[in-house]
Amino acid sequence: MSTPTAAPAPRTPRFGVNYTPSRGWFHHWLDFDPDEVAADLDSVAALGLDHVRVFPLWPVFQPNRTLIRPRAVYDLVRLADAAAARGLDVGVDGLQGHLSSFDFLPAWTRTWHRRNLFTDPEVLSGQEEYLRTLAAALADRPNFLGMTVGNEIDQFSDDPHPNPDRITPAEAGAWLERMLAACEAGAPGRFHVHAEYDAAWYRDGHPFTLAHAARLGAATAVHSWVFNGTAQRHGRSGTATRHHAAYLVELSKAWADDPHRPVWLQEVGAPAPLVPPEHAAAFTEATLTAALDCEDLWGVTWWCSHDVSRDLADFPELEYSLGLLTNDRRVKPAGRALARTARQRPGRPAPRTTALVLDADDAARPPSRSACAPGGVFFEAWAALAGRGVRPAVVRAELAGDRTHLATRGIREVVTVADAR
Repeated sequence: MSTPTAAPAPRTPRFGVNYTPSRGWFHHWLDFDPDEVAADLDSVAALGLDHVRVFPLWPVFQPNRTLIRPRAVYDLVRLADAAAARGLDVGVDGLQGHLSSFDFLPAWTRTWHRRNLFTDPEVLSGQEEYLRTLAAALADRPNFLGMTVGNEIDQFSDDPHPNPDRITPAEAGAWLERMLAACEAGAPGRFHVHAEYDAAWYRDGHPFTLAHAARLGAATAVHSWVFNGTAQRHGRSGTATRHHAAYLVELSKAWADDPHRPVWLQEVGAPAPLVPPEHAAAFTEATLTAALDCEDLWGVTWWCSHDVSRDLADFPELEYSLGLLTNDRRVKPAGRALARTARQRPGRPAPRTTALVLDADDAARPPSRSACAPGGVFFEAWAALAGRGVRPAVVRAELAGDRTHLATRGIREVVTVADAR
């Protein structure tokens, strides 16, 4: 089996939303209501968006290693068909995994049946069959984009998770390749990707690496959340905060073998109180403006569609207010801001002609990812350049003198961190 390869980014960026059901959140899979789903998708389509990312709950769909519930798969297909009726494409995340501070792992991987999620042969075969089954169920739907292996499942491999299944970078890479191959086997030629949270970019020693993120799958998926120290350090309107998503896009491009590999800004949102509700629309507009100024952006998928109901307990406070729409499907200011940008259908930007040199000699495992994190010397140098009106790209030191590479990316000038500061 082969893993999916990158395809060019679309001529104009895609605009979509991570679908959070307005009734019951992702627990809606337990008592799937097609009328409620239809009403939710009507409210999403009314914003002028073109796709949704949806999240089957892994324990609901595969409660036993050898039982993938046909009714759950049927409900997923019904959701995809309802989206198609409203002109919406669908991307499906498989291994959920982790959502909004809650872990959703099947019982056959935990406690008395505890086995490493990334290396145990029986767990791997179960995951493989699950991803293949979901992909195959949707393979004949024209509006099916493809699979994401799982939502930030890398967090189960390392600190700060309270009970991680530890692995090496080689084991992480082997797991990703096997899971992507399973997706490809189920639905050949679709847009299959994987997605990590920003530990892959920022945390020293994390087993999922920048090279994994930027080289495996049909595109690089980035998740941009400014509660990671960016907004705390730079404020809600600081350059680093407004450009954080663009920074991750450009950082990812430095690690891609293909200089024009598409990058999917798969999660980005306006988290309160760091971004107060009255400033969410301005943050949304500024984030979109900066991200859309990056070449090869496949699209933006905002987190999230609808607020989490206050009837549900124990979520972190910020999770209740991230929606573009309220729990009763009224459009919020951030939703109007995203809709305005989507209607404008912005074209492709010019190349970024200045690149900041990232001193990392080992292409597979950089010596210091923390330098790229908020407060790190590279992060702050990039933000300083952006604050002066420069449109900085990122190039690894080993390629900074490669004229062919620079020309392919349109880079005419390289600057060091010392120059930028």
